[in-house]
Amino acid sequence: MTDFLEACLKANEEIYTALQNGFETSWFEKTEVGAGGDVSSKLDLFAEAVFFKHLSPFGQIESEESGIMGEGEEKIIIDPIDGSSNALSLFPFYGTSVAKINAEGILDAAIVCNLANGDIFLKSSTAEVKQGKLFSNIFHTPHTTANGEIGLFEKAYANPSLVAALDKEKLKFRSPGAIALSLAYAHSVNYVLFMGEFRIYDFAAGLALCEGLEVIVEADYVIVSKDKNIVVQIETLIHQL
Repeated sequence: MTDFLEACLKANEEIYTALQNGFETSWFEKTEVGAGGDVSSKLDLFAEAVFFKHLSPFGQIESEESGIMGEGEEKIIIDPIDGSSNALSLFPFYGTSVAKINAEGILDAAIVCNLANGDIFLKSSTAEVKQGKLFSNIFHTPHTTANGEIGLFEKAYANPSLVAALDKEKLKFRSPGAIALSLAYAHSVNYVLFMGEFRIYDFAAGLALCEGLEVIVEADYVIVSKDKNIVVQIETLIHQL
């Protein structure tokens, strides 16, 4: 494992450990609109500070909360808390997302962590996608199933017409509210669908973890599935709206 991914693991383990002791009251406080356009909480800023401590030696950091931090030829894109509304509602589907782009502009490392259960997904330029647990040195190919019964539809609440179309086609889904984390689980679910504004913080690491799957990325939607027919079926529904 690379030094960068090791540093990412240590950062995630530090954040995970802090959360196991219960959420501090101050973490629920809102601050100001961050670089990604959402209002940052003090939980977001706490996680961002942990990542900056561990990752700043590797390059310039671009965070959803504070924007550009530090300097260096390589760029590190982070979402300190992916699904922060879930976290602040104590709903157990939230995590972190980190991607590194080298000096040649190539994404050469990605890691997404589920802080609710310790699942970790990572990818380097020289290795396949791996899944494991925080505080463990054991990694394996991502869990998968040939007959996943549900998809994950991020921003379903903003797309009622497509919700109705998916229901008519019996394409079941859940809408958990953390896009990088949903993409990390794309190997096991039936599909992952996102409809809305494409932000680099949400997708840089998550899409890198979808290696080997069918992927369509457009300006206003992303579709991922093991099954090419599912991808084509969903894209056809989108175009028919």
